[in-house]
Amino acid sequence: MSKQYEKLASKILEYVGGAQNVNDLYHCQTRLRFKLDNESIANKKALEALDGVAKVIINGGVFQIVVGTHVKYVFEEIEKHLDIKDGEEQKNKDKKAEKKSIPEVVIDFVAGTFQPVIPALSGAGMIKALLALLVVFKLVSKTSQTYYILNFFADGVFYFLPFLLAFTEAQKLKCNPILATSVAAIMFHPSWMELVNKKEAVTLFGVIPFTLTTYAASVIPIIFVVLVQSHVEKFLEKYIPNSVKLVFLPMLTLLIMGTLSLSVIGPIGSIIGKYLSVFFTFLNTNVSWAPAVLIGAFLPVMVIFGLHNGVAPLGVMQMANLGYDSIFGPGCVCSNIAQGTAAFVVSLRTKDAKTKQIATSSGITGLMGITEPALYGVNLPKKYPLVGAMIGGGFGGLYAGLTHTHRFATGSSGLPAVLLYIGDNTMQFFYNILISLAISAIVTAVVTYVLSLKYEKNEETTEAKIENKDTSIISPLKGKLVKLSEVEDEAFSSEAMGKGIAIEPSEGKVVAPFDGTVMSLFPTKHAIGLLSDNGVELLIHIGLDTVKLNGKYFRAYVEQGQAVKRGQILLTFDLDKIKGEGYISQVPIIITNTPNYSEVRIKDNEDIDYENEILVLKHK
Repeated sequence: MSKQYEKLASKILEYVGGAQNVNDLYHCQTRLRFKLDNESIANKKALEALDGVAKVIINGGVFQIVVGTHVKYVFEEIEKHLDIKDGEEQKNKDKKAEKKSIPEVVIDFVAGTFQPVIPALSGAGMIKALLALLVVFKLVSKTSQTYYILNFFADGVFYFLPFLLAFTEAQKLKCNPILATSVAAIMFHPSWMELVNKKEAVTLFGVIPFTLTTYAASVIPIIFVVLVQSHVEKFLEKYIPNSVKLVFLPMLTLLIMGTLSLSVIGPIGSIIGKYLSVFFTFLNTNVSWAPAVLIGAFLPVMVIFGLHNGVAPLGVMQMANLGYDSIFGPGCVCSNIAQGTAAFVVSLRTKDAKTKQIATSSGITGLMGITEPALYGVNLPKKYPLVGAMIGGGFGGLYAGLTHTHRFATGSSGLPAVLLYIGDNTMQFFYNILISLAISAIVTAVVTYVLSLKYEKNEETTEAKIENKDTSIISPLKGKLVKLSEVEDEAFSSEAMGKGIAIEPSEGKVVAPFDGTVMSLFPTKHAIGLLSDNGVELLIHIGLDTVKLNGKYFRAYVEQGQAVKRGQILLTFDLDKIKGEGYISQVPIIITNTPNYSEVRIKDNEDIDYENEILVLKHK
């Protein structure tokens, strides 16, 4: 299956700086998440220009590439070329990593701990939903063995959730996941459960008292335990001789952590978990509308900044404590339905064929709970559908909150998620979530449509102004023209990034080929992206692989976001020294929004000077 994504994976790996620049790689439902040694050498513009990449986001030290629901297969192809190091080499890389703020560290930790267990929780949740349907339609009785068996199929994940979290958290903190799971096993051992049930005082060596607490279906105690274990392991690793480390490190870890988990850390975590239960109950009783409204309205913004990774686990914690989730689930599904609806409205209103196609397909995936294609491909770029989705999601969330709607299992956050709201021997929550989603969709559709009357009209007016008018691009350099097909870099010669031309420069100066704005200026100053006043997106890339020079021999005279005039000096570079270091000096000039034009005509002059015409763009 992944073979068909081999070319895309290869290009992605190339543009992030190659395998040697990848410190770590994992993925969620739609995104590849890279941790790069040097983010500055990653070519964000080229990545976003790839067919198959919706958006590139850099947040919290993670280089995120949104590729859609086929992310698993792209990941498999990239993984074949990676050799993620551990041990001393990895430690040295970690020391060089960019320092993060405290909120970023917390969100990264929470996401790294909870995200890997989401598939198991989703699977268990859908079994719960299936079981609820079987009971509703009287296909299975609650007293039957079938119900009993299917119920523990689903409950097993939640009952032993501490084991799963122990493993994933240990991986995140880079301590031994098997030892972490073994410590969790101590806390769940039947003998410990028997001691707790007897309710008699328990001490170790008659000195260390153990608090009689059970840890089934809890999450806070094991999170604290593994957090402490990561430091204990590092301490033992440092002081135990290598010759006996294999024997004594595991033994001492289990002795120390087993004692601490049952005497101090576990009980503290259990107390905090009980206070969380009180907090969740208070929210659900007194301000039930607030979480659903906030999530329903602002989830897209949270996704953009990666904050949803820190909020979503609250729903898992609430479910572990109270058996239901009213904090994240209802607002999330309302927001996702709103996002999909907004994209569909755009597909009906836009005149651009490519946008219509993207909006239709991403609208479908949005309704199924995967919103990144709609968010980054349509709603965020156009802005007005994002506003419509946030308003619609907020109103749907308000109804869900006011009616105390909650889900009884975690799983999909799209239309299939409605089944998760069947439980407690009532269909009340199921009906309420359906009404909430209807409100979200209707309000979103109305608001988005009304806004489209203004914004889509403006786009049509702009298109009408430039209709049938060719756009001429003058040369930003002096030298000899080279056909793009002859450029010694497949990313350019294949026209994967767009049509254009290349120049073999005779002097090291780049000027603005039109009036416009500097949209991107690479930190290494070897490439610059421009947007003309009439909508032409142009990439000027000085030399091939010159990103490796890390800015040496380049000087910029403008900055990102600056307005420029035709003929204004943008960059200078030392042509002789770049050639002297063995780099090819060809300068590809690419129209990165080529699909907006029906034809890109290329001049066939050999010698070219500033102000000479090199490209003519014919508008659709």
